[in-house]
Amino acid sequence: MSAAPIRPSTMQSGKMKKDESFLGKLGGTLVRKKKSKEVSDLQEEGKNAINAPLQPSSTDLLPEDTLLEENAERTMLDPTSRDSPKFKDLQKVLIDWINNELEEERIIVKDLEEDLYDGQVLQKLFEKLSGRKLNVAEVTQSEIGQKQKLQTVLEAVNELLTPHGWAIEWSVDLIHGKNLVAIIYLLVALAMHFQAPIRLPEQVSVQVVVVKKREGILHTSHVTKELTTTTEMMMGRFERDAFDTLLDHAPDKLNVVKKSLITFVNKHLNKLNLEVTELESQFADGVYLVLLMGLLEDYFVPLYNFFLTPENFEQKVHNVAFAFELMQDGGLKKPKARPEGTGVGQEGEGVGDVVNLNLKSTLRVLYNLFTNYKNAE
Repeated sequence: MSAAPIRPSTMQSGKMKKDESFLGKLGGTLVRKKKSKEVSDLQEEGKNAINAPLQPSSTDLLPEDTLLEENAERTMLDPTSRDSPKFKDLQKVLIDWINNELEEERIIVKDLEEDLYDGQVLQKLFEKLSGRKLNVAEVTQSEIGQKQKLQTVLEAVNELLTPHGWAIEWSVDLIHGKNLVAIIYLLVALAMHFQAPIRLPEQVSVQVVVVKKREGILHTSHVTKELTTTTEMMMGRFERDAFDTLLDHAPDKLNVVKKSLITFVNKHLNKLNLEVTELESQFADGVYLVLLMGLLEDYFVPLYNFFLTPENFEQKVHNVAFAFELMQDGGLKKPKARPEGTGVGQEGEGVGDVVNLNLKSTLRVLYNLFTNYKNAE
C-alpha cells in the first residue's frame, strides 16, 4: 500500500519521475531524496510508520488502524481467535439466548457486531431481563441518537452490576464501534447475573492485538482476554452468599445488619473519639480499618505503616491491603478470591472493592471482624 503523495515546497524543473512522488511501499525504503527539510521530515515519519517494529502477527493492520494520534491506541481481535471453534460456539449460544428472550419482540439477531452496536437490541434485552422500562427513544437513526441510547442502557447495566463486583469491560464507544470482545463481555455478564438458562462454553479466551503510537512509531502487543471460566464458577456456586441475598431481596434486613455492624465498630472506635455513621464510604480509605484492627488486637499501629490522610487511590489501596495483613496476623482468613472480582491483582480480593465503595465487599470484611471480635472489650 502506498502512502499519500508528497508535494515539495519548490517545484524543480524537468519531468518528475512517478515513483519520486510517493514513499516506498511497505517494507521498502524511501526512493526520493529531497533537500527540503519539510519533505525530509515527512519522509521520516512515513518510514517510521511503515518500518515500525511490529511484533510478528497474523493480524493485517487496516489503514484506519495505523492512522493514530500520538500516544493513542486501537484494539482489534486477532483473526485466529475470531475463527476459533470455542469462540464461535460462545457467540452462537449468546445469539440463541437473545433471540429466545426477545422472541415476543420479533427481534432476530444474526450477528452480534452488526445487530447490537446501536443499542436497540441491548435496550430490549435489558428491559426483558430486569423488568425495568428505560426512558429512551424507540428508533434512533443518527449516530448521536444511538450513542445517547447506549449511554442510557449501559448506565442502567453498570448500576445493576457494579455493586456485585463486576469489572466493567465495555463502554459506549467500544459497543458502538462494534468491538466484539466488549459486546461479549457485556452479554456474558448479563447472562451470569440473571442466571440465564443456557450453558456457556467453558474457558473461552481470545487474543486481542493492541496497537499504540509512540514517537511516531507503531507498536503492537497481544493481550489475552478471558471471556468465560468454568461452569461451576459461572453458575455462581462460590459466588452468591447471604449478602447477595440481602442486597437483592431483603433490603430491610440489610439495614438491620448495617446497624449492628456500625454499633460494633463504634464501640471500639469511640475509644479514639472516632465515630462511623456510614459503612460504605467511611471505610473506603482504609484508615478506620487499620485503627480498628489495632484496637481489637490491643496494639498501637505505627503511623509510618499507613497513610493517616490518604490523598489518592494508591494510598487508599495500600491502607486497605495493610489492614488485611493485620487481619491475617490476627488469625483471620484471607478474603477469598471471587470470579467476578475487580482484578486488583496481588493486593488480594476485596481491596479494590472496598476502596471503590463496594458495599457488599465492605460488609463482608466488617462481618468477618464482628464474628471474630464480637466479645472483645
